[in-house]
Amino acid sequence: MRLGKVVKSNSHCDYIVQLDDQMDVVHPPQADDYGFGCFIKLETPGVRHWAVGMIYNSQLFNPMFLSNGPRLSSEPDPMFAPDLIVETRTLLGIVLIGAMASNGEASYGTHGIPRVVVPVNTPAFLMNRDEIYRFHLNENQQPQFCYYSHLLKFGGSFAAQLTQQVLKELAESQLFSGSEQRALEILCKELSWKNTMGVMR
Repeated sequence: MRLGKVVKSNSHCDYIVQLDDQMDVVHPPQADDYGFGCFIKLETPGVRHWAVGMIYNSQLFNPMFLSNGPRLSSEPDPMFAPDLIVETRTLLGIVLIGAMASNGEASYGTHGIPRVVVPVNTPAFLMNRDEIYRFHLNENQQPQFCYYSHLLKFGGSFAAQLTQQVLKELAESQLFSGSEQRALEILCKELSWKNTMGVMR
């Protein structure tokens, strides 16, 4: 599912995606489609895959807020104001955590800060369950979770909660089994304990 497009960046691994609305597409994404911690891929279909990221923040942009200009006493009549459009926007903060690659047979993830700069207007898509699973496999098709420390450092003011939520959801998804599943559960419990002790201090 397409969510929107890249409109700016705050750093090399911190991008802002403007959500599509009814003026951009026929069926814009709904609120349940782009929650905190969702995995996002930035790519130009048929041209190039750029990066994989995660939603770590959201902002509602409303230019009418605190506007000191004159206001209408009632709702505008579309017959007399046909070009009037709503300029409110939803902006999503995306932290880049890696990219997808392929060895010719199967796709896999490369975790870390992507080398390339993602261009403005690059489409952003919600990743499905299989893509998320493939991103957490290395070139040898073994499970990996190498963006743990990166997410804790660059995941914004909610980095600890974001990392804990992602770990919990990955553990509950049952995408992995055996020792990999147990490792995810241990990491989740460890981070939960650290967050709890940090609040108590």
